[in-house]
Amino acid sequence: MKKHQSLVRIKKREGFEGQRHIVLPKKVESTFLKKDPITKQIYITDIGYFPKAKNHFVVREEGAEQHILIYCVDGTGWIEVEGQPVAISPSTFFIIPLGTKHSYGADEQNPWSIYWVHFKGKLSGQIIELISEQVSGLEPKIIFNENRIRIFEEIYLTLENGYSDDNLRFITMAFYHFLSSILYEDKFGRVELKNSNQVVSEVIKFMQHNLGASIALKDFADRANLSVSHFSLVFRSATGYSPTDYFNHLKIQKACQQLQFTDFSIKQISNTVGFKDPYYFSRLFSKWMHVSPSAYRKMKK
Repeated sequence: MKKHQSLVRIKKREGFEGQRHIVLPKKVESTFLKKDPITKQIYITDIGYFPKAKNHFVVREEGAEQHILIYCVDGTGWIEVEGQPVAISPSTFFIIPLGTKHSYGADEQNPWSIYWVHFKGKLSGQIIELISEQVSGLEPKIIFNENRIRIFEEIYLTLENGYSDDNLRFITMAFYHFLSSILYEDKFGRVELKNSNQVVSEVIKFMQHNLGASIALKDFADRANLSVSHFSLVFRSATGYSPTDYFNHLKIQKACQQLQFTDFSIKQISNTVGFKDPYYFSRLFSKWMHVSPSAYRKMKK
């Protein structure tokens, strides 16, 4: 144990203004959390909130004794696990499995504000696997939701009121809810139609002003501050199209206007709507309009 502790390096020791931090006593863990039928499945050992955590920097050469969940709500930072770096930005979360070598820290110019939890238990590994599968290949982003933060606050305030059996069972059940809000985001605090339409409207305006650019789906999702899967669901529900198809549709609309009202070559028009390959543009145009660009121009003129 002493060896493990000696390999933990924390750059910022004096804390951060406005920080909150609770570490549950080891005695509470050994006498109740590990034994109670409810809490032994998954339980919190440490919990906190670090606002604008300038100079925050941690290295654990042998990993931690618990899983660590970090949820960034403002600013930026980074996490490195087994040599693999991940950039952390607002509405990004990350889970570091127990016993895994890692380091993390806040950006020097724009330090992150993070909610964080250390947790363990018999079911913790399975829950981490589910979450990992859910975000596989995607940025681990979730929409900011006040209800999720409220759950965190309830857990924290309950712990401040002591470690009674009822309090400990309550925070375990509340933590399940917190984790489910990440795992099943589309079912948690569903985005109201009004808000969904506003998000979609803003992204469409962004598309309209950038028809000459090549923009990835992830970039649209980042702009909406949603995960890729959630953003795609919200966008399709509002428009009937995937974001990529809708963007291409706008590009084809602009191309139609230029074919009819300008003398630009097909190659020039292809470039103005963000396609460097005019042959690909022609195929895409034909797919949408059921006629080639040159035939469309001839028909309209």
